[in-house]
Amino acid sequence: MTSTKKSVSYIYDADISDYHFGPGHPMKPHRLAVTHSLVFSYPQLHNKMKVYRANKAKANDMVKYHCEEYVNFLETVTPYNMLSFTKPKDREHFGVGADCPVFDGIFDFCASYTGASLQAAHLLNQESCEIAVNWSGGLHHAKRLEASGFCYINDIVLSITELLKHFDRVLYIDIDVHHGDGVEEAFYQTDRVMTVSFHKYGDNFFPGTGDIVDIGDEAGKYYSINVPLKDGIDDAAYEAVFNKVIKSVVEVYQPSAIVLQCGADSLADDRLGCFNLSVAGHAKCVEFVRQLNIPLLILGGGGYTVRNVARCWAVETGVCVGEELVGKIPDGPYSEYFLPDYGFHPKNVSPKENGNTREYLESVVENVLELLKQAAHAPSVQMQDVPADVFSEESDDEDMDPDVRNSDVEKEKRVAHEAEFYDVQASK
Repeated sequence: MTSTKKSVSYIYDADISDYHFGPGHPMKPHRLAVTHSLVFSYPQLHNKMKVYRANKAKANDMVKYHCEEYVNFLETVTPYNMLSFTKPKDREHFGVGADCPVFDGIFDFCASYTGASLQAAHLLNQESCEIAVNWSGGLHHAKRLEASGFCYINDIVLSITELLKHFDRVLYIDIDVHHGDGVEEAFYQTDRVMTVSFHKYGDNFFPGTGDIVDIGDEAGKYYSINVPLKDGIDDAAYEAVFNKVIKSVVEVYQPSAIVLQCGADSLADDRLGCFNLSVAGHAKCVEFVRQLNIPLLILGGGGYTVRNVARCWAVETGVCVGEELVGKIPDGPYSEYFLPDYGFHPKNVSPKENGNTREYLESVVENVLELLKQAAHAPSVQMQDVPADVFSEESDDEDMDPDVRNSDVEKEKRVAHEAEFYDVQASK
């Protein structure tokens, strides 16, 4: 692991892990508390980061991409009034249901993870850091008018839109086992964002999109890259494909900033996944992107085996600050989650047969390289006025004038004291 020092900001809301999608639902916000507790067990991690309390996004932030009707629905619906909506098809129309249930505090949950991602983008825009991390973000399936795949508000689209105020071209990379369909759809017709998704494709695997022939449209033609993979891909094969594709994409596109969605459901033994990636293999993708020395926003995403999600994102937080986590996981409120070995690198208990032949992967990479030949090298951006940053337009702090840009001292007031991050209690 490279030891080159990077300035890293880490955004966290201690309350976000308290939300619950319902009995038996695979999405567990509690995984964020486990991850955070693990990260803060290591002074060599949190002492090298600037830790921020997450801002809450408002409805006005969300409608910069999502339909106002949909955002209003999320803001007003509860488990107790769902049946009172006058339009019987509202719930089906907005995508809520079994996969995307209405639960207590649904809008506040969305406001938390979305606000944290927007805050991370704002910090990069202000050159306050080189890497910004929000593990609660990365909900890549949400569409403009509907929830999808456990995702309600697409914080990725909103944070990329924020980055585009200051960066000419943004590269979006998705290593979740599921296709990043919501993000691809949002930027399908623009060349200011290139989306690159590595995902399982075929066998009716959700969401069923992300074919290699889906390449963008109009001004965005050739700027949507899909790397469809089969069950059981291992570290060596994934690393070879990932490095070749991203190296070529960066050479051609020359992004000004990168957003990396680190969905941990691509790990072996994930409850909903089908790959054979180890924590180390997953983290190598983060390390490769980090070494590009391009402003980087790192987000979470999928991941449904809580103990492995926490291991993975803690290790990748270490990658961000240039520290390797080795040895046994220290005692803490969630120590029992990591039995029996208390290690960061669990064995693959149920390996999947690798359906990715060398010939197949070579053909996928070759297709991507041919596609890149059609894309304009580093597409230019017309001069235009830069809109105000999302957190400079207004502030919740009474002592801050919303019409005056905040000074460095005022910004520092929003940095969380590290003592706030030791009060997370274990729960099941």
